Amino acid sequence: MSIKIEMLRCFRTVADHGSLAEAATALGRTPSAVSMMLKQFEDHIGAPLFETARKSRLTPLGELVQIEANRELAHFDRTIAAIEGLSRAELGHIRLAVTPSVAQAVMPPILQAYMKSHPGVRIDMSDSDSASVQRELAAERADIGLASLPPMPGFDRHLVFTDAFGLVCRADDPLTREWSTLGWADLAGANFIANGLCQHIQDADFAPILASSMLMVHNTTSILSLVRAGVGVTVLPELTVLPEFSDLAFLPLINSTARREVWMLTQPEKMLPPAARVLARTIRQANISVDHR
Repeated sequence: MSIKIEMLRCFRTVADHGSLAEAATALGRTPSAVSMMLKQFEDHIGAPLFETARKSRLTPLGELVQIEANRELAHFDRTIAAIEGLSRAELGHIRLAVTPSVAQAVMPPILQAYMKSHPGVRIDMSDSDSASVQRELAAERADIGLASLPPMPGFDRHLVFTDAFGLVCRADDPLTREWSTLGWADLAGANFIANGLCQHIQDADFAPILASSMLMVHNTTSILSLVRAGVGVTVLPELTVLPEFSDLAFLPLINSTARREVWMLTQPEKMLPPAARVLARTIRQANISVDHR
């Protein structure tokens, strides 16, 4: 017969209480059942653990076994608590890959609420362009991805929100005064900063503007810094230019219905760790407002 965790727990309880009767009450078992399990434990070891039948004093071997039993039971109890915590989404580790605009405008209130209700869950969030988010998902380095993502085999895909594209320039750019009467052709002389999201704009008049660009930048923060410095203008979704960016202007596109679509991709729900599953549901149910102008 092998030593079972129940034997260790029975022995420790008897040693702590100093009597079979009190240990039986603590364990919710009969004294005879406790006595039988303790005897099985001692028979397996081949030596007594208590000096007398009253179980009030441990033998020298019993004292050593008590130390080891306490250590093993503490480890076992921690393991069980961790497993139960993981299954109830109380513990865990979630890897998020999102675009910068999602990180700065969408995720803060969602994560604030989630972390308040799940304080034991550790979250690792990286922000990069949509292509990088797709690579992180494909390489299984992210549990949840939010970006302009195409369908990917083996992943669930949910549309989180859409926002309109617009011209982004300095707030003091002359275009801000004339934009309502201008169109794509009027950008022909401007230094246009291309970015990965430009591919989503299918307007025929925009194609020459994009083709003539001599500067391609993928990071949104870098793009906005270049616009601030007067290097050029660009086209970005509305959410990338927050209201507090007072030195920048977001000008809605004229005669264009182009919108960015932000999708959430995850492993099928049954394959997600419980903590990630709950966060994914929270994101799906969030009321995300992007029309801040």
